Amino acid sequence: MSEPAPQQTSASMALTEGLRIAWETLRSNKLRSSLTILGVAVGVSVVVAIAALITGIRTSVMEAVEASGPNNFLVTRFDFTAVRVSDDANGRPPWWNKPQLTPRETERIASLPGIEEALYSFGFPEDFEYEGRRVRTVNSAAYSSGWPKYTEGDFIAGRDFTPGEVRQNRALVVLSDALADSLFGQRDPVGRRVRVASPFRGTMEEFTVVGVFRQAPNIFSSLAKEFAVFPYTAAIRRLRESDWQAQITVVPKDSVSIEDAQDQVIAALRAMRGLGPRQENNFSLLASQQILDIFNRLTGVFFLVILLLGSAGLLVGGVGVIGIMLISVTERTREIGIRKAVGATRREILWQFLVEAGVVTALGAGIGMLAGWGLALGVAAWTPLPARIPLWSVAVALTMAVLTGMIFGLIPAYRASRLDPVAALRFE
Repeated sequence: MSEPAPQQTSASMALTEGLRIAWETLRSNKLRSSLTILGVAVGVSVVVAIAALITGIRTSVMEAVEASGPNNFLVTRFDFTAVRVSDDANGRPPWWNKPQLTPRETERIASLPGIEEALYSFGFPEDFEYEGRRVRTVNSAAYSSGWPKYTEGDFIAGRDFTPGEVRQNRALVVLSDALADSLFGQRDPVGRRVRVASPFRGTMEEFTVVGVFRQAPNIFSSLAKEFAVFPYTAAIRRLRESDWQAQITVVPKDSVSIEDAQDQVIAALRAMRGLGPRQENNFSLLASQQILDIFNRLTGVFFLVILLLGSAGLLVGGVGVIGIMLISVTERTREIGIRKAVGATRREILWQFLVEAGVVTALGAGIGMLAGWGLALGVAAWTPLPARIPLWSVAVALTMAVLTGMIFGLIPAYRASRLDPVAALRFE
Protein backbone atom coordinates (compact mmCIF):
# COMPACT_ATOMS: atom_id res chain seq x y z
CA MET A 1 0.00 0.00 0.00
CA SER A 2 1.38 3.42 -0.93
CA GLU A 3 1.95 5.94 1.83
CA PRO A 4 0.03 9.24 1.78
CA ALA A 5 1.84 12.10 0.10
CA PRO A 6 3.64 14.53 2.43
CA GLN A 7 1.48 17.41 1.20
CA GLN A 8 -1.72 15.52 2.05
CA THR A 9 -0.38 14.61 5.50
CA SER A 10 0.66 18.20 6.15
CA ALA A 11 -2.78 19.53 5.08
CA SER A 12 -4.57 16.99 7.27
CA MET A 13 -2.40 17.84 10.26
CA ALA A 14 -2.92 21.58 9.68
CA LEU A 15 -6.69 21.10 9.55
CA THR A 16 -6.73 18.97 12.69
CA GLU A 17 -4.49 21.40 14.53
CA GLY A 18 -6.59 24.34 13.34
CA LEU A 19 -9.79 22.71 14.60
CA ARG A 20 -8.22 21.96 17.99
CA ILE A 21 -6.91 25.51 18.41
CA ALA A 22 -10.26 26.95 17.30
CA TRP A 23 -12.11 24.88 19.88
CA GLU A 24 -9.71 25.97 22.65
CA THR A 25 -10.15 29.61 21.62
CA LEU A 26 -13.94 29.32 21.76
CA ARG A 27 -13.77 27.74 25.22
CA SER A 28 -11.47 30.43 26.58
CA ASN A 29 -13.54 33.32 25.12
CA LYS A 30 -17.13 32.17 25.64
CA LEU A 31 -18.81 35.57 25.68
CA ARG A 32 -17.09 36.96 22.59
CA SER A 33 -17.61 33.70 20.71
CA SER A 34 -21.27 33.44 21.73
CA LEU A 35 -22.10 36.94 20.48
CA THR A 36 -20.41 36.25 17.14
CA ILE A 37 -22.17 32.91 16.75
CA LEU A 38 -25.50 34.58 17.62
CA GLY A 39 -25.11 37.12 14.81
CA VAL A 40 -24.49 34.39 12.24
CA ALA A 41 -27.28 32.21 13.65
CA VAL A 42 -29.88 34.99 13.30
CA GLY A 43 -29.07 35.54 9.63
CA VAL A 44 -29.10 31.83 8.79
CA SER A 45 -32.32 31.12 10.73
CA VAL A 46 -34.15 33.90 8.85
CA VAL A 47 -33.03 32.53 5.48
CA VAL A 48 -34.05 28.95 6.33
CA ALA A 49 -37.40 29.86 7.92
CA ILE A 50 -38.51 32.19 5.10
CA ALA A 51 -37.41 29.70 2.45
CA ALA A 52 -39.46 27.02 4.20
CA LEU A 53 -42.56 29.22 4.26
CA ILE A 54 -42.26 30.32 0.64
CA THR A 55 -41.64 26.75 -0.56
CA GLY A 56 -44.63 25.42 1.39
CA ILE A 57 -46.96 28.14 0.14
CA ARG A 58 -45.80 27.72 -3.45
CA THR A 59 -46.34 23.95 -3.27
CA SER A 60 -49.85 24.44 -1.90
CA VAL A 61 -50.72 26.94 -4.64
CA MET A 62 -49.41 24.60 -7.33
CA GLU A 63 -51.39 21.68 -5.87
CA ALA A 64 -54.56 23.79 -5.84
CA VAL A 65 -54.02 24.84 -9.47
CA GLU A 66 -53.31 21.27 -10.53
CA ALA A 67 -56.45 20.03 -8.77
CA SER A 68 -58.66 22.61 -10.48
CA GLY A 69 -57.15 21.73 -13.87
CA PRO A 70 -53.73 22.82 -15.11
CA ASN A 71 -55.07 23.55 -18.61
CA ASN A 72 -58.09 25.53 -17.46
CA PHE A 73 -58.11 29.27 -18.02
CA LEU A 74 -60.24 32.27 -17.12
CA VAL A 75 -61.99 34.77 -19.33
CA THR A 76 -62.10 38.06 -17.45
CA ARG A 77 -63.33 41.56 -18.12
CA PHE A 78 -59.76 42.90 -17.94
CA ASP A 79 -56.22 41.72 -17.31
CA PHE A 80 -55.76 42.38 -13.59
CA THR A 81 -52.02 41.66 -13.89
CA ALA A 82 -51.59 44.90 -15.86
CA VAL A 83 -54.03 47.18 -14.06
CA ARG A 84 -53.49 50.94 -13.90
CA VAL A 85 -55.27 53.09 -11.33
CA SER A 86 -56.56 55.71 -13.76
CA ASP A 87 -56.26 56.59 -17.42
CA ASP A 88 -58.48 59.51 -18.37
CA ALA A 89 -59.46 62.92 -17.04
CA ASN A 90 -62.30 61.41 -15.00
CA GLY A 91 -59.87 59.28 -13.04
CA ARG A 92 -61.42 56.04 -14.25
CA PRO A 93 -59.28 52.98 -15.00
CA PRO A 94 -58.85 52.06 -18.68
CA TRP A 95 -60.97 48.90 -18.34
CA TRP A 96 -63.96 50.79 -16.91
CA ASN A 97 -65.89 50.93 -20.19
CA LYS A 98 -65.16 47.36 -21.23
CA PRO A 99 -68.37 45.29 -21.52
CA GLN A 100 -69.23 42.76 -18.84
CA LEU A 101 -69.12 39.05 -19.51
CA THR A 102 -72.57 37.55 -19.82
CA PRO A 103 -74.22 34.15 -19.32
CA ARG A 104 -75.01 34.11 -23.04
CA GLU A 105 -71.30 34.35 -23.84
CA THR A 106 -70.67 31.52 -21.39
CA GLU A 107 -73.18 29.32 -23.23
CA ARG A 108 -71.51 30.15 -26.55
CA ILE A 109 -68.08 29.21 -25.22
CA ALA A 110 -69.45 25.95 -23.80
CA SER A 111 -70.78 25.03 -27.27
CA LEU A 112 -67.35 25.32 -28.96
CA PRO A 113 -65.93 22.01 -30.29
CA GLY A 114 -62.72 22.22 -28.22
CA ILE A 115 -64.39 23.15 -24.91
CA GLU A 116 -65.52 20.62 -22.31
CA GLU A 117 -67.28 23.10 -20.02
CA ALA A 118 -67.61 26.80 -19.25
CA LEU A 119 -68.66 28.10 -15.83
CA TYR A 120 -70.02 31.58 -15.15
CA SER A 121 -69.17 32.98 -11.69
CA PHE A 122 -68.76 36.05 -9.51
CA GLY A 123 -68.36 36.74 -5.80
CA PHE A 124 -70.06 38.88 -3.13
CA PRO A 125 -70.61 38.97 0.69
CA GLU A 126 -73.90 37.95 2.35
CA ASP A 127 -75.35 37.70 5.87
CA PHE A 128 -76.96 34.39 6.89
CA GLU A 129 -79.52 33.77 9.64
CA TYR A 130 -81.38 30.71 10.94
CA GLU A 131 -83.56 30.73 14.07
CA GLY A 132 -81.65 33.53 15.73
CA ARG A 133 -78.19 32.32 14.72
CA ARG A 134 -76.50 34.85 12.48
CA VAL A 135 -73.25 34.77 10.52
CA ARG A 136 -72.28 38.06 8.92
CA THR A 137 -70.29 38.83 5.77
CA VAL A 138 -69.96 35.30 4.47
CA ASN A 139 -67.79 34.86 1.37
CA SER A 140 -70.39 33.89 -1.24
CA ALA A 141 -70.09 32.91 -4.88
CA ALA A 142 -72.56 32.64 -7.73
CA TYR A 143 -71.88 29.77 -10.14
CA SER A 144 -73.18 27.74 -12.99
CA SER A 145 -73.98 24.12 -12.20
CA GLY A 146 -70.96 21.83 -12.20
CA TRP A 147 -68.52 23.89 -10.14
CA PRO A 148 -67.72 21.02 -7.65
CA LYS A 149 -65.83 19.12 -10.39
CA TYR A 150 -63.16 21.83 -10.34
CA THR A 151 -63.04 22.45 -6.60
CA GLU A 152 -61.11 20.20 -4.23
CA GLY A 153 -63.53 18.64 -1.77
CA ASP A 154 -66.70 16.54 -1.45
CA PHE A 155 -70.35 16.85 -0.51
CA ILE A 156 -70.86 15.47 3.00
CA ALA A 157 -74.60 15.98 2.68
CA GLY A 158 -76.99 16.74 -0.15
CA ARG A 159 -75.96 17.74 -3.68
CA ASP A 160 -75.18 20.53 -6.11
CA PHE A 161 -77.93 22.46 -7.90
CA THR A 162 -78.74 21.20 -11.40
CA PRO A 163 -78.57 23.12 -14.73
CA GLY A 164 -82.38 23.13 -14.82
CA GLU A 165 -82.57 24.68 -11.35
CA VAL A 166 -80.13 27.37 -12.45
CA ARG A 167 -82.28 28.18 -15.50
CA GLN A 168 -85.42 28.26 -13.33
CA ASN A 169 -83.90 30.78 -10.89
CA ARG A 170 -84.49 28.46 -7.91
CA ALA A 171 -83.75 29.83 -4.42
CA LEU A 172 -81.13 27.21 -3.53
CA VAL A 173 -77.78 27.37 -1.76
CA VAL A 174 -74.84 25.08 -0.96
CA LEU A 175 -73.12 25.74 2.37
CA SER A 176 -69.62 24.90 3.52
CA ASP A 177 -69.45 22.47 6.45
CA ALA A 178 -68.12 25.23 8.72
CA LEU A 179 -71.00 27.58 7.85
CA ALA A 180 -73.54 24.75 8.28
CA ASP A 181 -72.14 24.04 11.78
CA SER A 182 -72.40 27.71 12.73
CA LEU A 183 -76.04 27.94 11.59
CA PHE A 184 -77.47 24.51 12.39
CA GLY A 185 -75.15 22.87 14.90
CA GLN A 186 -75.78 19.12 14.94
CA ARG A 187 -79.00 19.30 12.91
CA ASP A 188 -79.17 18.18 9.28
CA PRO A 189 -79.10 21.36 7.14
CA VAL A 190 -80.40 19.80 3.90
CA GLY A 191 -83.93 20.94 3.14
CA ARG A 192 -83.95 23.74 5.73
CA ARG A 193 -84.50 27.35 4.73
CA VAL A 194 -82.03 30.06 5.71
CA ARG A 195 -82.53 33.80 5.52
CA VAL A 196 -79.96 35.52 3.29
CA ALA A 197 -79.53 39.29 3.40
CA SER A 198 -77.28 41.55 1.38
CA PRO A 199 -75.40 43.95 3.70
CA PHE A 200 -75.12 46.53 0.90
CA ARG A 201 -78.26 46.19 -1.24
CA GLY A 202 -80.94 45.84 1.44
CA THR A 203 -82.38 42.61 -0.03
CA MET A 204 -83.54 39.63 2.03
CA GLU A 205 -84.66 36.24 0.73
CA GLU A 206 -85.09 32.71 2.05
CA PHE A 207 -83.01 30.00 0.38
CA THR A 208 -83.28 26.23 0.71
CA VAL A 209 -80.08 24.37 1.59
CA VAL A 210 -79.53 21.58 -0.94
CA GLY A 211 -75.98 20.52 -0.01
CA VAL A 212 -73.09 20.81 2.43
CA PHE A 213 -69.62 20.91 0.88
CA ARG A 214 -66.35 20.18 2.67
CA GLN A 215 -63.38 21.71 0.90
CA ALA A 216 -60.13 19.75 0.86
CA PRO A 217 -57.47 21.24 3.18
CA ASN A 218 -55.21 23.75 1.47
CA ILE A 219 -53.88 27.24 2.07
CA PHE A 220 -57.02 28.87 0.67
CA SER A 221 -59.57 26.70 2.50
CA SER A 222 -57.87 27.54 5.81
CA LEU A 223 -58.30 31.26 5.19
CA ALA A 224 -62.02 31.10 4.30
CA LYS A 225 -63.78 28.20 6.01
CA GLU A 226 -67.29 29.67 5.93
CA PHE A 227 -68.62 30.16 2.41
CA ALA A 228 -71.77 29.64 0.34
CA VAL A 229 -72.49 28.95 -3.33
CA PHE A 230 -75.67 30.15 -5.13
CA PRO A 231 -76.99 29.62 -8.63
CA TYR A 232 -75.89 32.73 -10.49
CA THR A 233 -79.46 33.40 -11.68
CA ALA A 234 -80.76 33.49 -8.11
CA ALA A 235 -77.93 35.76 -7.01
CA ILE A 236 -78.74 38.26 -9.77
CA ARG A 237 -82.54 38.18 -9.67
CA ARG A 238 -83.35 37.40 -6.02
CA LEU A 239 -80.43 39.04 -4.19
CA ARG A 240 -79.85 41.71 -6.88
CA GLU A 241 -76.10 41.15 -6.73
CA SER A 242 -74.02 42.74 -9.45
CA ASP A 243 -72.18 40.56 -11.95
CA TRP A 244 -70.06 43.44 -13.29
CA GLN A 245 -66.87 41.54 -12.41
CA ALA A 246 -68.08 38.12 -13.50
CA GLN A 247 -65.60 35.71 -15.03
CA ILE A 248 -65.82 32.52 -17.05
CA THR A 249 -63.83 29.41 -16.14
CA VAL A 250 -63.09 27.50 -19.34
CA VAL A 251 -62.24 23.77 -19.30
CA PRO A 252 -60.71 22.56 -22.60
CA LYS A 253 -61.22 18.99 -23.78
CA ASP A 254 -58.36 16.59 -23.05
CA SER A 255 -57.62 16.20 -26.76
CA VAL A 256 -57.32 19.96 -27.33
CA SER A 257 -54.28 22.05 -26.41
CA ILE A 258 -54.77 25.16 -24.32
CA GLU A 259 -53.56 27.33 -27.22
CA ASP A 260 -56.22 25.92 -29.59
CA ALA A 261 -58.92 26.29 -26.94
CA GLN A 262 -57.96 29.91 -26.32
CA ASP A 263 -58.00 30.66 -30.05
CA GLN A 264 -61.54 29.26 -30.31
CA VAL A 265 -62.72 31.33 -27.33
CA ILE A 266 -61.13 34.52 -28.66
CA ALA A 267 -62.69 34.04 -32.11
CA ALA A 268 -66.14 33.36 -30.63
CA LEU A 269 -66.12 36.36 -28.29
CA ARG A 270 -64.79 38.74 -30.95
CA ALA A 271 -67.56 37.62 -33.31
CA MET A 272 -70.26 38.05 -30.62
CA ARG A 273 -68.97 41.51 -29.71
CA GLY A 274 -68.57 42.63 -33.33
CA LEU A 275 -64.88 43.50 -33.07
CA GLY A 276 -63.12 44.38 -36.29
CA PRO A 277 -59.73 42.98 -37.40
CA ARG A 278 -57.86 46.05 -36.14
CA GLN A 279 -59.70 46.36 -32.85
CA GLU A 280 -58.12 45.01 -29.68
CA ASN A 281 -59.85 42.43 -27.50
CA ASN A 282 -62.12 44.05 -24.90
CA PHE A 283 -61.70 41.01 -22.64
CA SER A 284 -58.72 39.05 -21.30
CA LEU A 285 -57.66 35.42 -20.96
CA LEU A 286 -55.69 34.27 -17.95
CA ALA A 287 -54.21 30.76 -17.85
CA SER A 288 -53.30 28.83 -14.71
CA GLN A 289 -49.61 29.00 -15.62
CA GLN A 290 -49.82 32.79 -15.73
CA ILE A 291 -51.20 32.82 -12.20
CA LEU A 292 -48.29 30.64 -11.07
CA ASP A 293 -45.80 32.91 -12.85
CA ILE A 294 -47.24 35.98 -11.09
CA PHE A 295 -47.09 34.19 -7.76
CA ASN A 296 -43.49 33.12 -8.39
CA ARG A 297 -42.48 36.69 -9.18
CA LEU A 298 -44.12 38.01 -6.04
CA THR A 299 -42.58 35.38 -3.79
CA GLY A 300 -39.21 35.86 -5.51
CA VAL A 301 -39.20 39.57 -4.69
CA PHE A 302 -40.35 38.86 -1.15
CA PHE A 303 -37.64 36.28 -0.62
CA LEU A 304 -35.00 38.64 -2.02
CA VAL A 305 -36.00 41.32 0.50
CA ILE A 306 -35.93 38.83 3.37
CA LEU A 307 -32.59 37.51 2.15
CA LEU A 308 -31.16 41.02 2.31
CA LEU A 309 -32.51 41.44 5.83
CA GLY A 310 -31.04 38.08 6.80
CA SER A 311 -27.72 39.16 5.33
CA ALA A 312 -27.70 42.03 7.82
CA GLY A 313 -27.53 39.44 10.58
CA LEU A 314 -24.63 37.75 8.81
CA LEU A 315 -22.94 41.13 8.45
CA VAL A 316 -23.19 41.61 12.22
CA GLY A 317 -21.72 38.15 12.65
CA GLY A 318 -18.96 38.99 10.15
CA VAL A 319 -17.98 42.11 12.06
CA GLY A 320 -17.89 39.96 15.18
CA VAL A 321 -15.61 37.49 13.38
CA ILE A 322 -13.15 40.30 12.56
CA GLY A 323 -13.23 41.50 16.14
CA ILE A 324 -12.73 38.13 17.79
CA MET A 325 -10.03 37.10 15.32
CA LEU A 326 -8.08 40.36 15.70
CA ILE A 327 -8.18 39.95 19.46
CA SER A 328 -7.12 36.33 19.05
CA VAL A 329 -4.16 37.37 16.87
CA THR A 330 -3.09 39.98 19.40
CA GLU A 331 -3.37 37.59 22.36
CA ARG A 332 -1.43 34.85 20.55
CA THR A 333 1.30 36.96 18.95
CA ARG A 334 4.01 35.26 20.97
CA GLU A 335 2.58 31.82 20.12
CA ILE A 336 2.64 32.74 16.42
CA GLY A 337 6.30 33.80 16.78
CA ILE A 338 7.19 30.45 18.36
CA ARG A 339 5.37 28.52 15.63
CA LYS A 340 7.20 30.48 12.94
CA ALA A 341 10.52 30.00 14.75
CA VAL A 342 10.11 26.21 14.68
CA GLY A 343 9.28 26.17 10.96
CA ALA A 344 5.59 27.09 10.47
CA THR A 345 5.04 28.80 7.12
CA ARG A 346 2.84 31.81 6.37
CA ARG A 347 0.39 29.54 4.58
CA GLU A 348 0.02 27.32 7.67
CA ILE A 349 -0.56 30.33 9.95
CA LEU A 350 -3.07 31.76 7.48
CA TRP A 351 -4.86 28.42 7.25
CA GLN A 352 -4.99 28.07 11.04
CA PHE A 353 -6.83 31.34 11.56
CA LEU A 354 -9.15 30.82 8.58
CA VAL A 355 -10.15 27.44 10.05
CA GLU A 356 -10.82 29.15 13.37
CA ALA A 357 -13.06 31.74 11.67
CA GLY A 358 -14.80 28.97 9.74
CA VAL A 359 -15.53 27.02 12.94
CA VAL A 360 -17.20 30.08 14.50
CA THR A 361 -19.46 30.67 11.50
CA ALA A 362 -20.16 26.94 11.06
CA LEU A 363 -21.42 26.74 14.64
CA GLY A 364 -23.57 29.80 14.00
CA ALA A 365 -24.93 28.24 10.81
CA GLY A 366 -25.77 24.98 12.58
CA ILE A 367 -27.62 26.77 15.38
CA GLY A 368 -29.36 29.03 12.84
CA MET A 369 -30.58 26.09 10.77
CA LEU A 370 -31.99 24.39 13.87
CA ALA A 371 -33.71 27.62 14.88
CA GLY A 372 -35.10 28.13 11.36
CA TRP A 373 -36.35 24.55 11.29
CA GLY A 374 -38.07 25.08 14.65
CA LEU A 375 -39.69 28.30 13.44
CA ALA A 376 -40.97 26.56 10.30
CA LEU A 377 -42.44 23.71 12.34
CA GLY A 378 -44.10 26.17 14.69
CA VAL A 379 -45.67 28.15 11.86
CA ALA A 380 -46.92 24.97 10.18
CA ALA A 381 -48.41 23.69 13.46
CA TRP A 382 -50.09 26.89 14.67
CA THR A 383 -51.10 28.69 11.46
CA PRO A 384 -52.70 27.69 8.12
CA LEU A 385 -49.42 28.45 6.34
CA PRO A 386 -47.47 25.34 5.35
CA ALA A 387 -43.70 25.20 5.76
CA ARG A 388 -41.32 22.85 3.98
CA ILE A 389 -37.56 23.28 4.25
CA PRO A 390 -35.98 22.88 0.79
CA LEU A 391 -32.46 21.54 0.41
CA TRP A 392 -31.41 24.61 -1.55
CA SER A 393 -32.11 26.85 1.47
CA VAL A 394 -29.77 24.73 3.60
CA ALA A 395 -27.09 24.99 0.90
CA VAL A 396 -27.58 28.77 0.59
CA ALA A 397 -27.42 29.26 4.35
CA LEU A 398 -24.26 27.16 4.70
CA THR A 399 -22.61 28.89 1.74
CA MET A 400 -23.41 32.32 3.14
CA ALA A 401 -22.04 31.33 6.56
CA VAL A 402 -18.83 29.87 5.09
CA LEU A 403 -18.26 32.94 2.91
CA THR A 404 -18.90 35.16 5.92
CA GLY A 405 -16.26 33.33 7.96
CA MET A 406 -13.71 33.21 5.17
CA ILE A 407 -14.12 36.78 3.96
CA PHE A 408 -14.26 38.47 7.36
CA GLY A 409 -11.62 36.16 8.83
CA LEU A 410 -9.18 36.77 5.99
CA ILE A 411 -7.90 40.13 7.27
CA PRO A 412 -6.95 38.90 10.76
CA ALA A 413 -5.53 35.67 9.32
CA TYR A 414 -3.41 37.58 6.81
CA ARG A 415 -2.19 39.89 9.58
CA ALA A 416 -1.16 36.89 11.67
CA SER A 417 0.68 35.24 8.76
CA ARG A 418 2.65 38.45 8.10
CA LEU A 419 3.97 38.83 11.65
CA ASP A 420 7.77 38.95 11.94
CA PRO A 421 8.83 36.00 14.12
CA VAL A 422 11.51 37.99 16.01
CA ALA A 423 9.10 40.83 16.83
CA ALA A 424 6.42 38.31 17.78
CA LEU A 425 8.76 36.53 20.21
CA ARG A 426 9.53 39.86 21.93
CA PHE A 427 5.79 40.69 22.26
CA GLU A 428 4.46 40.68 25.86
